[in-house]
Amino acid sequence: MNIKRRTSHDPQGHSSALNDILFILLLFFLIISTLANPNVVKLSIPKAKSNTKAKQTVVVSVNDNQQFFVGTTPVVVDSLKPVIAAAIAKSQDVEPTVVINAHKEATADNIVAIMRAAHDLNLRTVLAVENNSR
Repeated sequence: MNIKRRTSHDPQGHSSALNDILFILLLFFLIISTLANPNVVKLSIPKAKSNTKAKQTVVVSVNDNQQFFVGTTPVVVDSLKPVIAAAIAKSQDVEPTVVINAHKEATADNIVAIMRAAHDLNLRTVLAVENNSR
């Protein structure tokens, strides 16, 4: 029997360019991940340059003691939604707006509680900010 060995040729792909691409992608994701770190972002008190004003249907305030006020009436967090609904009903406004006037030491939870109450009532919310142009 005449059995000849065949020389088999194993095809090989060049991966040198792939290594460069993977290295660049790795660097890109490392840089982006450090920029997306919330510890790097500095937060400050909200300020605005423009003087845009919304029609103030209802003003809800939070003071530095985390107490809520609708207009000038003190309100408990649990009764915030019905009190806002009653104030909106009194105003008879076509596009009612809730203006949130929060002290700089007010917690985000309290501001979000006002926004949730307004969202449940299908109302627009506007956060009152300090005018920076002065």
